[in-house]
Amino acid sequence: MEPFLPQLVYIEPRAMEYELGRNLRKKFEDMGIEIRETTSHNQVRNLPGNNEFQKYRNAKSTLVVGVRKTLKFDTSKPSAEYAIPLATGCMGHCHYCYLQTTLGSKPYIRTYVNLEEIFDQAEKYMQERMPDITRFEAACTSDIVGIDHLTHSLKQAIEYFGEKEYAQLRFVTKFHHVDHLLDAKHNGRTRFRFSVNSRFVIDNFEPGTSSFDERIEAARKVALADYPLGFIVAPIYRHDNWEDGYYELFERLEKALRDLKIEDITFELIQHRYTKPAKRVIEKRYPKTKLEMNEDKRKYKWGRYGIGKYVYPTDQAKELEETLKGYIHKFFPQAEIQYFT
Repeated sequence: MEPFLPQLVYIEPRAMEYELGRNLRKKFEDMGIEIRETTSHNQVRNLPGNNEFQKYRNAKSTLVVGVRKTLKFDTSKPSAEYAIPLATGCMGHCHYCYLQTTLGSKPYIRTYVNLEEIFDQAEKYMQERMPDITRFEAACTSDIVGIDHLTHSLKQAIEYFGEKEYAQLRFVTKFHHVDHLLDAKHNGRTRFRFSVNSRFVIDNFEPGTSSFDERIEAARKVALADYPLGFIVAPIYRHDNWEDGYYELFERLEKALRDLKIEDITFELIQHRYTKPAKRVIEKRYPKTKLEMNEDKRKYKWGRYGIGKYVYPTDQAKELEETLKGYIHKFFPQAEIQYFT
């Protein structure tokens, strides 16, 4: 698939106070992309479209260049201590995405240009935890790789943390546009992870993202650039013949990476879950989705901010965990399985 290009760009006036903001404005002007000004991303309204789905698709191709005002970082357990806010939103159309709830009526993409202030805040969090290592997750509310060929914010973050003895950077992506990141001076302090899944899940629920083969080819490039490599299998979904589907996933993955003889590789396993607000939004935006969201077949689990999630019943979740861990031990005996949730 081709790299993301926005159809419409909004720029907050304060973004022009920063070099990155000025550079992005010139870049988009040179590309002939329509640019509008907005006092705040909250004022981005009346995007074109005759119905919910059309407005949603148009929002997904809209980029807001702005300033991150809130510099208090959210926690990002279990993957990291903190989420570092480089961007918000994603151009992908994954039916199950938790951003359906998080972003709600604002599914457009935002990139933040006040990187020095963001990095200064990260430094404060590092200082508080030293000599312990502080991990920062850069893809908590976005697929940062999907826009970084335009902004290079992630590349700057990789090189920033590459010089920090007591910090590590992490992010995950479903996109294969990684070439500009391969020469970044990461010094082994950034773990580059790819989201992978069974053929059924990718084909039915992940439109607007790179194919499995594209992701794995990108993973090979990343490994050859000496990045620590990881994979997130999420959401683990109990579709028909899911055991065979996930066996095939790990079989294909091992075959694609076999010749690289990677020793440092991690896996993170996340079962499918959804909230009631997310379900309502998903059914509006993807009315023909095959995604199963029947509360009678799920277990209710309390979540952050009082919004509970529907996950698989305990016995089904345990079966998923044991099955996938078994596949990983078979195909990647050297790997670290960091968690199942």
